[in-house]
Amino acid sequence: MVDDDQSFTRSTAEIIQLLKHDVRVAGSVEQANQCLQQETFDVVLLDIMLPDGSGFEVLESIYRHNRSAHIAFITGHLAVKNIIRSVAGPDVSFLLKPIDLEKIQALLSRVAPQGGVEQLGIRRHFGVLIGESPAMRELYNMIDRVAESRANVLIQGPSGAGKELVAKAIHNASECDGAFVAANCGAIPTDLIASELFGHEKGAFTGAVSRKIGLFERANGGTLFLDEVTEMPLDLQPNLLRVLETGKVVRVGGSEEIDVKCRVLSATNRSREDLASKRYLREDIYFRLAVFPIELVPLQKRPEDIPLLAQAFVDELNQEQGTNYQLTEPALKRLQQYSWPGNVRELRHAIQRAFILSDFETETLRLPDDLGSPFSQESKAPAMLQAGSTIQEVEKELILATVKATDGDKPKAAEMLGISLKTLYNRLNQYQDSSDLSMESG
Repeated sequence: MVDDDQSFTRSTAEIIQLLKHDVRVAGSVEQANQCLQQETFDVVLLDIMLPDGSGFEVLESIYRHNRSAHIAFITGHLAVKNIIRSVAGPDVSFLLKPIDLEKIQALLSRVAPQGGVEQLGIRRHFGVLIGESPAMRELYNMIDRVAESRANVLIQGPSGAGKELVAKAIHNASECDGAFVAANCGAIPTDLIASELFGHEKGAFTGAVSRKIGLFERANGGTLFLDEVTEMPLDLQPNLLRVLETGKVVRVGGSEEIDVKCRVLSATNRSREDLASKRYLREDIYFRLAVFPIELVPLQKRPEDIPLLAQAFVDELNQEQGTNYQLTEPALKRLQQYSWPGNVRELRHAIQRAFILSDFETETLRLPDDLGSPFSQESKAPAMLQAGSTIQEVEKELILATVKATDGDKPKAAEMLGISLKTLYNRLNQYQDSSDLSMESG
């Protein structure tokens, strides 16, 4: 780390050491050149203005003695990024002062492995994402590309796939100076959505006893993440559209337009087909939210990431609970053979259950006999189709199972089956008559 601000280098060095990295500090061009001649470094954090010259002068020593080092410029304002890149080239990073744990962690995770089990090569990309499969590497490439812009991103994927972690990765890679602010649109009462997003003035409605700053204002200069955005009622979506188009919010009960500059990341587990056919989103707001759409791959389609994720969860729990459990090769193989319909969230849940089941006197982690959760559909679906079954028998099994699944709600069952309510009643009456005949003949 090359910077002449001693209080800054002292606090930043403590953060780097907390993340289990070694750090050397130089306060001038001369000291930096000496360090680079004596040692090799994975990362060089470089201030631009130094007492005896410019940080650009240190680049010569880096290129001469430590060509493979990743260079991250320390700056007080990101407006100088283009100027620096014109001199240093495109493959550099930036750290904006003040620097906190999250920013340092995000940078170091991008350029140097950290944490986890060494033999598995566990690495947290952008500080939060784990996985080295082709699908994940493609995701990292997309994150790198979109981070350079201010484009809004819609993240689509099944429940439990880690959509919020991807949003945090984009925020970390963007190197913005504002906060990451998250909201679950499906958890906010309909009558409070406008107040939560845009804020309100005192007296705007019953219970508004003071002014409230909305999520957009809190995310100013940073990132606003709207999870389950498709759960927002259609009649409220024009209010969101206006903010996305103008960059201004008006608090509920107010008249003043307030400038807000933040990237909006949103997420949904709805498919692209559902978005179009079932109108969960207005078309105009979709194009504003999904300037850059990202679709996540379910865990079962990237099984090579399962050992990395499982070991990372084990490491976290070992650290929390002061244990030293290890996953055996057969356990890892068993985890890879399961389909994980609940994705990464279900895998984490299984590892947590394993910790509870395991004996404290041993270091071997014992997996649950049944990896699936009550919500898992694996091995739960009725075996309706068997060799020798007639079409009528399969149809009967399907209809009766659907009626049972809807707790006897026949209109809902008919809708799920794609038949009219009259047809459903006719079939049920036939099955009843058939059952009566069987009883009589018995």
